[in-house]
Amino acid sequence: MTITFITGANKGLGRETARRLTECGHTVLVGARNRDQGEETAAALGARYVPIDVTDDASVAAAAADVAEHEGRIDVLINNAGVHGPVGDPGDLTAADALAVLDVNVIGVVRTTTAFLPLLRRSDDPVIVNVSSGMGSLALTHDPDRPESHVIAPLYTSSKAALTMLTTQYAKGLEGIRVNAADPGYTATDLNGHSGPQTVTEGTDAIVALATEEPGAGTGRFVSRHGEIAWS
Repeated sequence: MTITFITGANKGLGRETARRLTECGHTVLVGARNRDQGEETAAALGARYVPIDVTDDASVAAAAADVAEHEGRIDVLINNAGVHGPVGDPGDLTAADALAVLDVNVIGVVRTTTAFLPLLRRSDDPVIVNVSSGMGSLALTHDPDRPESHVIAPLYTSSKAALTMLTTQYAKGLEGIRVNAADPGYTATDLNGHSGPQTVTEGTDAIVALATEEPGAGTGRFVSRHGEIAWS
């Protein structure tokens, strides 16, 4: 039985990923900061709720300890929790704004990955999926035919660019663990006021594909629902 831990799994892409992987036969652990939403999601999906705030060292450590006690390992870690941050005029940004976004989107991934590595290393086929975005791609955000080029979200885009690079470094440095990044695409979620043209099911295609690959699949890749894409 594949055991999968998902951060930010109480709504949006995280919840849909949890639903789909549960249907695939995974034992899904719903990681979420909001207890009420996390417990409701877990109950609805037949999963187990694990409290986690990826911005808090103690919370992340407690979540890993909880999983160690109950499941003993995980096979798939999906770093999905994310925030958008301010949009528009970059001249209005503050250091506090930047720290808040990076603390979830990048540092939160580091906290969670480090804490859960011992559990992943107990798996016969450990996998990490980082939910990134084409908004962090230099190529896509400079292509006028792409929707990514028409959005000014300085901190979100910067954090996702950092996350993709972090993914490549994990892929090179974590021997025996497949580490890949998923680009959900422009999906209707709370993060964008449900303005995206894709459904959450379409938006989770790449995440689910990476989480359900056969052993021996590649590492260090950036994948959308349409296939592998360039890192640049």
